[in-house]
Amino acid sequence: MFAILRAIRKPIRMLMLPIFAMMLSACDPAALGGLSGGGGPKIDPNEPIPVALLVPRGGSASDDLLAKNLENAARLAIRDLEGVNIDLRVYGTAGRADVAAAAASQAVTEGAKIILGPLYGEAANAAGVAVAASGVNVLSFSNNTTIAGGNVFVLGPTFDTSANRLVNYAKRAGKDRIVVLHANDIGGQLGRNAVQRAIAANGATLAGDVEYALSQEGVRSAVPRVKAAVETTGANAVFITANSATALPLLAEMLPGAGVTNAQAQFVGLSRWDTPIQTLALPGLQGGWFALPDPAASAAFAARYNAAYGERPLDIAGLAFDGIAAIGSLVKNKKGNALTASALTQGAGFRGASGIFRLRSDGSNDRGLAVATVRNNQVVLLEAAPTAFGGAGF
Repeated sequence: MFAILRAIRKPIRMLMLPIFAMMLSACDPAALGGLSGGGGPKIDPNEPIPVALLVPRGGSASDDLLAKNLENAARLAIRDLEGVNIDLRVYGTAGRADVAAAAASQAVTEGAKIILGPLYGEAANAAGVAVAASGVNVLSFSNNTTIAGGNVFVLGPTFDTSANRLVNYAKRAGKDRIVVLHANDIGGQLGRNAVQRAIAANGATLAGDVEYALSQEGVRSAVPRVKAAVETTGANAVFITANSATALPLLAEMLPGAGVTNAQAQFVGLSRWDTPIQTLALPGLQGGWFALPDPAASAAFAARYNAAYGERPLDIAGLAFDGIAAIGSLVKNKKGNALTASALTQGAGFRGASGIFRLRSDGSNDRGLAVATVRNNQVVLLEAAPTAFGGAGF
């Protein structure tokens, strides 16, 4: 079913995973200065709005597929806009930071008032730096919050959003003494930090922190430490940051084998357990909890995309739809400051391909997520995604 931990040995770059690659050598747009909370160019909302879409076209075959999905979804969103004329201009980045920076600069020179994309964190960071002086904002498809800030926003679902939603639900369900289980790589550490922030924010208790090396032996050695942490602290939940491409299948087998089960300490997953679908068949995950985007909204978007283009969209495509939806919603108000940072971060948020979302002043985002469990190898909703900000989980 799974090649357990095989993917650990390869750099993971696709879809929702660029957060694992920290851009330590890149500049930070948030440190550049010159952008206030209201930063952004003025527009004439009665004229076509030039929007630059930066996609990883021209890179690998997989990047070209991503680029196609993103452009298709953006054009699908444009069809929904009433009273707003979007002049969409598409630029290929080949998935590279230097090309993304050049494309962003070219787009602004050619009149773009906002940039949608690029995908990878390093490329988004470079694009933000390249156009920071112009005041043009960048709505990137990355979920890497380390590059967010200044004129760069991330649209991708973040660890903090999932962690906060799940810890909030766990606290209300009485599962408030939490052991965090994570790898010792950057992704694992970022996941751990998000869960710990959520524990503190929601008044839960951090009952333990168990770290493991990304190897089969590392995972095996962590299992008895998790058991000891649960037994000595009285923990009633274990928050697992691993996903199905790394250690999750092995942990789902070994934890119950050592006597740590959902009946003893509720398993909670930071990653989605319904992708790939085979993950739902893991016996150790039955009864576990995870968060996912609004299923009804996601299904409706997928159906519309399929009707328009004859195929199901990749998950990443919805982010381009979201970006256009947000831009269109703001421009529809016919205000010249519609694309400034203060407008983009309005608290009511937007409705997109997978439900509600909003951009935060620090460049990160909030998304309305549902809480689900695995029952008989199927996804069963425990709590629906909120339909407005201020509901459960916010």
